[in-house]
Amino acid sequence: MKRKFVTNLALLLLLNLLIKPIYAFGIDVGVQNAVGASEYGNYFILLNFSIIFQILLDLGIENFSRREIARHSQLLNKYFSNILPLKLLLGVLYFLICSAAGYFMGWQAHEFKILLVLMFNQFLASFILYLRANLGGMHLFGADSIVSVIDRFVVIVICGFLLLDPVTRSAFRIEWLVFSQTAAYLIGASFAFSLVFSKTDTVRFRFNLRYYKIILLKTMPYAMLILLMAIYLRIDSVMLGKLLDDGKIQAGIYAQSFRVIEILSNYGYLFTVILLPVFSKMIKQGESVEHLTRLSLTLLIVPAIMITFGCISFRLEIMDALYQEHIQRSSQILGIHAFSFLGICITYIFGTLLTANGSLKHLNTMAIIAVIINITLNILLIKRYGITGAAVANASTQLFTAVYQIALTKRIFRFKTDFGLLAKLALFIILMAAGSMLSAGFNLAWYFSFGIYLLGGTLLSFALGLIKLRSIYEIVLHNR
Repeated sequence: MKRKFVTNLALLLLLNLLIKPIYAFGIDVGVQNAVGASEYGNYFILLNFSIIFQILLDLGIENFSRREIARHSQLLNKYFSNILPLKLLLGVLYFLICSAAGYFMGWQAHEFKILLVLMFNQFLASFILYLRANLGGMHLFGADSIVSVIDRFVVIVICGFLLLDPVTRSAFRIEWLVFSQTAAYLIGASFAFSLVFSKTDTVRFRFNLRYYKIILLKTMPYAMLILLMAIYLRIDSVMLGKLLDDGKIQAGIYAQSFRVIEILSNYGYLFTVILLPVFSKMIKQGESVEHLTRLSLTLLIVPAIMITFGCISFRLEIMDALYQEHIQRSSQILGIHAFSFLGICITYIFGTLLTANGSLKHLNTMAIIAVIINITLNILLIKRYGITGAAVANASTQLFTAVYQIALTKRIFRFKTDFGLLAKLALFIILMAAGSMLSAGFNLAWYFSFGIYLLGGTLLSFALGLIKLRSIYEIVLHNR
């Protein structure tokens, strides 16, 4: 099981390392530079608003399917036949509620038109995630990995041509990005559907309200958790748009640093895609998950620590390399957002384990507290400190959830405290903080200094025994 985790994680990381940075730093950044902070900030607000309500498209079905199919793969036909029509019903519900909420936000007709297309895009994205949950539940991680990058690849091709041509670049409109995403999601959804459909025997799609009630009762805790997480992860940009007079511009500046953290966090999310079904199966079979938890934690937290302090020390250079305006301000926000990234990575490991264990009541309690903390801090800090306050609220919330889940995992699974590992991590953090500041002072091009810093951190992680090539080698080749 551990061998399958590491090898498929490697494939997933490889594909995403090739595609997602090009999308985020080539297309997304290129679009913002082309249309400006205000227009992109308006899109960023609308996008996050549509994502907050996305749970209505899923109601926990994705995580439920990934977990249950991993445990009972023979039930694929039954789940697929009944849940797919339910997804269509939830799509109608999503459009009605999100449209009504958007109307009360007071957006103009032009903004509302963009919101409607974004809502359709979210419906397609949710459909793809559900299909990927089926693939992951069957441990078809290779197919899941390919599906995970198809939509981004299509947007890269479409918008890439538009941004490279000087004529279309100068006339670029944010709607072009939105519509290219629609085309990409349609292609990705069609491909994913064909993959899942090919693994079924006899599928008869039918509406079964009694069955839907049973499923939704099971998935409601997942739905509540995802909704609460969406609120404390995405509400900051919406609040910026409403609490500040120049909210659209400020949201655009905020998006510049948030994008860097978001693309970095996507690699942590890839761990959850594989870990959730693996943890679920191991727990069902009564296997200990302690070793795999420590392995996955060190594989993720070590590079996360390196990147966190690297983003702090090289924040101005990173922003200057990506953007054409608001560089100084967005670089200050990146230094704060770097701590959010660290908290998110820790959550990806321990939150996934707790979800696989079915500890939804505990996670929902945590998420309710996190929402209260986040909204309270945003209200108190945005009016006074602007986007700096929003970034502080985000980082505080992420670090709180990380600590909470570590403590909860230790209590539920009775993991032994590894003081040796903690001491090594503490030393690694101190040396990385010092090393990032030292390397930033090198009389070299910043990317060379940053590369030296990353290389030094990698070698240090091996020297301290945080990452051991031999143990990974043995897991992959010998399934130990």
